[in-house]
Amino acid sequence: MFELPTLTVGQYSLVYNMLSFTIASMLAAFVFFIMAQSRVAPKYRISLMVSALVVGIAGYHYWRIFGSWEGAFELVNGAYEPSGEPFNDAYRYVDWLLTVPLLVVELVLVMALSRAKQGKLLTKLIIASAFMIALGYPGEIADDNVTRAIWGTASTVPFVYILVVLWGELGKAIESQPERPRVLLKNIRYLLIATWGFYPLAYMAPFAGLTGAGAEVVLQVGYSIADVAAKAGYGVMIYAIARAKTDADGWVKPEQVTGQEATA
Repeated sequence: MFELPTLTVGQYSLVYNMLSFTIASMLAAFVFFIMAQSRVAPKYRISLMVSALVVGIAGYHYWRIFGSWEGAFELVNGAYEPSGEPFNDAYRYVDWLLTVPLLVVELVLVMALSRAKQGKLLTKLIIASAFMIALGYPGEIADDNVTRAIWGTASTVPFVYILVVLWGELGKAIESQPERPRVLLKNIRYLLIATWGFYPLAYMAPFAGLTGAGAEVVLQVGYSIADVAAKAGYGVMIYAIARAKTDADGWVKPEQVTGQEATA
């Protein structure tokens, strides 16, 4: 574990509150995705189940990160100094190793591709996402920018590959969609770039001249914002696509049909 810096009360509290906000966001999203499944056609529910799984896993890991952050610092003479307990930031990478492939899965599933094409696409993207996370971790824990740059560059190769493939496949899927799902699929391409693009920006914070406490705060807050957008926000967009495609398919809930028949 790298040496932790001394933080001001404001710096410590900013990260503390951001981690707390992220936990609440993930838990709220989990409840929403579970409850929203009944509002979409059965063939799209698996995407919402995966969305719930993603934010559930993330919520657990952020709870562990939150506890580790609390234990890693103690208030001494008006500043938060390292307590001697290590801050286990590896929870993030364990989380990403599980959730990034699932984020890919939920998007591919909602595109409703053929089974054969879906299987091949998921295999390639899941392997690439595992390499992306595994290659990024050594640079994350490095204490010099050269090592961080080497591993960060290596991690960027599968990162770019995933984005290029998903952008292309989404472009193909858009062409065959009804009007409303078409608009949402176009939007999710931009959301994908915006949210996933935030991670390398946070990763490169030390290269912008930020060191010590400043770099630590930017990393923790930056990654938290990216996770909320890329998991909870992304999942809400997946729900919107599933809902729009459900409406376009003309599917109605069985109880609605029964109710209509009873009043006829």
